[in-house]
This record gives sequence, C-alpha cells and structure tokens, in this order.
Amino acid sequence: MFEFVRNLAHEHEQVVPISVFVAILCLCLVIGHLLEENRWVNESITAILIGGVAGTVILFLNKGKSSHILRFQVKKKQFFQNFITIMLFGVIGVFISTSIITAGSWWLFPKLGFFGLTAREYLAVGTIFSSTDTVCTLQVLHQDENPLLYSLVFGEGVVNDATSVVLFNAIQKIDVSRINSRTSLQLIGDFIYLFSTSTALGVTFGLVTAYSLKTLYFGRHSTVRELAIMVLMAYLSYMLAELLDLSGILTVFFCGILMSHYAWYNVTESSRITTRHIFAMMSFVAETFIFLYVGMDALDMEKWKMTRLSVGTLMASFGTLVFLILVGRAAFVFPLSAFSNYLNKHPDRSKPLTFRHQVVIWWAGLMRGAVSIALAFKQFTFSGVTWDPVNAAMITNTIIVVLFTTLVFGFLTKPLILCLLPQHVTDTSDEGQGSKSPKEDMTLPLLSFEASASTNILRAKDSLSMLIERPVYTVHFYWRKFDDRYMRPIFGGPISSPPEC
Repeated sequence: MFEFVRNLAHEHEQVVPISVFVAILCLCLVIGHLLEENRWVNESITAILIGGVAGTVILFLNKGKSSHILRFQVKKKQFFQNFITIMLFGVIGVFISTSIITAGSWWLFPKLGFFGLTAREYLAVGTIFSSTDTVCTLQVLHQDENPLLYSLVFGEGVVNDATSVVLFNAIQKIDVSRINSRTSLQLIGDFIYLFSTSTALGVTFGLVTAYSLKTLYFGRHSTVRELAIMVLMAYLSYMLAELLDLSGILTVFFCGILMSHYAWYNVTESSRITTRHIFAMMSFVAETFIFLYVGMDALDMEKWKMTRLSVGTLMASFGTLVFLILVGRAAFVFPLSAFSNYLNKHPDRSKPLTFRHQVVIWWAGLMRGAVSIALAFKQFTFSGVTWDPVNAAMITNTIIVVLFTTLVFGFLTKPLILCLLPQHVTDTSDEGQGSKSPKEDMTLPLLSFEASASTNILRAKDSLSMLIERPVYTVHFYWRKFDDRYMRPIFGGPISSPPEC
C-alpha cells in the first residue's frame, strides 16, 4: 500500500511540471499566431523569449535554484536540379566546417583557460556546431520569386542535419587515442557506411509502405488505416535504425522521401489532407518545444554554478565558438559556390550564384538550433543530467550559442536580405494561411517525426518533386525515365509527360 501511494505521489510530481510546460507551450503557440505577420520575430525567437520569461518566473519561485521543470532526454521544386550544389554544401561543407571548428577549439580553448575536453569531445564539438538551422532565412525568402536561392538554402538545411547526425555517430565509433591518417580514413569509412546503410533502410521501408498501400486493399477507403500504416512504418524504420546502431533521422528522412514520392498517390484524398495537417502540427509543436526548452534552460543555475569557469572564460569560449562558426561556414560556402558555378553551366540554370546570393547562403547557415541542442545533450549529459563541470560548461556554451545566433542573427536576417535582395522579399503582411492553393496543400507529405529536423524536412516533398518534373539532361533526366518506366507502375504515382528533346 505504501509503495502504491509513493508511486502515485511520484506520478503527480511528474504530471504537474508536464502540465505547466504544456500550458506554456500553448501560450507560446497563441502568441506566435498573433505575431505571425511580423516576420522580424519568427516562431523560434518567440519560443526562446517566452521560455526565458517563463524560466525567470520559475527561477524566482524556486528561490534561485533552477529554472527548468523538465529534463531533456535524447532517448521537390528545384531540390534535385541543384542536387550537386546542395550535396556540396550539405556534406562536403559539414566536413570542412567540422574540421575548422574542431581544430580551432582544440587550439584556442586551452589558451583561454578551458581544459578537460578529450579528442573525441573536440570532434563532437565540431559536428555539434556545424549543424545549421535555416528556418529564419526560409521565412523571409520566397520560393516563387527566387527558387534557386530558396532551394539551395532549404536543401542544404535538410542534408546538413542528416550529415551532422551521421558524422556525430561515426565519431562515437572511432578510436581517437591516436589521431592520424588512418583514423581519418576510418572516420570517412564509418560515415559512408552509416550514410549508405541508413539510406538503404529508409528507402526499403518507403518502398514497402508504398507497395502495401497500392496492393493491399484493406487500407483502401479507410483514412485511419492508411494514416496508421504510414505512421507505424515510418516510426518502425526509425526504431530499427536505432536498434542497428544506424542513423534514425537519416533513415526516417529517406523513408519519408519515398513515401511522398510514391505512397502519397496511393491513399485517398481525405488521407492526404489529414496527413498534411497532422504532421504539420507535429512538426510545429516539436520545433516550438525545443526552442521553448532552450529559453527556459538558459537560466538553469545548476549548470551555471557547476561550470566552475569565470564569466570571462565562459564568454571567451562562447565568442570563440561563434567566430569559428563564422569562419568555418565562409571557408566552404564561397569556394564551393564558385565550384558549383563552374559545374552548373547549362541552359536550365542561366543565372549563377552571385556574390550576394553567396552572402545570403552563408548567413542562412549561421543560426544553430534543435540538432545542435540534441547532439550536445547526447554528448555531454546522461538523460539530460550532468555533474561534470566541463560537460556543464559545454552545455551552457551550446545554449548561449543557440540563443545568440537565433536572436541576433535571426533579427538581422530580414534587413540583410532587404539590403542584398530587396526584390525577392515577399510582403507577408498581405498573406494569410489561406494564400496557398489547394493543390499545394494537397501535395505536402508525411516525412519525419524527428524533432531535431522537423521544420526543414516537412517542406521536402514540394522541393523533391522537381526530380521528375524538369527535363534536365543529367542524373535527373535519366532518373525520370527510369522512374516512369519501372518504379511508378509498381509503387504508385502519376506518369510524367514525355521528356522534351
């Protein structure tokens, strides 16, 4: 009986903070809706600010002990037309940025009086702060007015998240006792293995889902069953990837791509509408949850006291990380943009990436967000808790970097683009939720449940559809022919018109 009462009391202890957090989350959604037309303040900034205010109140009520009530646990238009450029930025760029941030922090941190990180942790720091959050820039850019720039910023954001997670997982598997050329080759080999096997697993689940919905009629005319099949298969792909020590986020991403490309056309119209709105809601709530948590956790006095670093040393390490992020991104955006312009000399891309475009792309990837937070907690905490001063300092640094880059760089995004590309900024004050056409709403897909990349990934299907809609005589052209002849008749989807000669 005593055990039952104790368990009941424990459950109530958990219910109260969760209820308070959900209430704050609802308040955040309401205020975000009221500020929807003000694109100077986006959802990420709103969530962080409200989290900061809520954290201040909770800190006061707890008499300065702690500001958090939950523990964080880490338990198609032109996408493929610009595929080479996106992969250069999203894959090669991550390796370059990771190398610079790792080497820079390894060299500068001891000079600042910040000691205690191991070689593996320095490598992890490089991947943590190479993960971008392009939401702020995508809210200002408009894909209809500047499709090239929009697709590059969006595409890099999607690939960057997946690459950062896979590279982070690969780092956990290597022997870093001796850093040499062999270790580098092992890291690249592990990365290729994780990337390819995770992708193959996601593609397999996506194709199986599409084939099941096309041939097994028990799901036909039943929105509940069709939606359940898509949800469970996507979630199963993620769980199986985690059980096999692969990248769950990459697996569910490619599973979503295949679902959007084939399975989307095998379900009823009501299922498409339901899917579109349910996962838009899940994406929005997950993204807001992360930034709200960051705002509240910024005032966690336990971590601040545990760091044992002076304010000067902590600010110096934070400034160093921001500087390395700026340099690391510039080190690949401008050279790879020039290389991309050289590779993409074809009629379908008459306008190269100008210097102003390159500056916008560089700026778009300076913000850090959900993936950085998730990787930092996975590396430096156990179930969201750490008693190690060095780890606490890194968690604090990560939160400060996310706050600074999101608030400062996020606020400056619109004026920067107004200055560089004034003709490409859409006046969102005249647009409402109903401005999208029914066709556009109907073709948005189910893609991901992973909170760390949810906002970017939700837009993927619209961008990925260009894989088969533009007759570019490269990989897209040949894939389109193969897709129409062999894939779509088996797995579903409309046959595109014959390619132009």
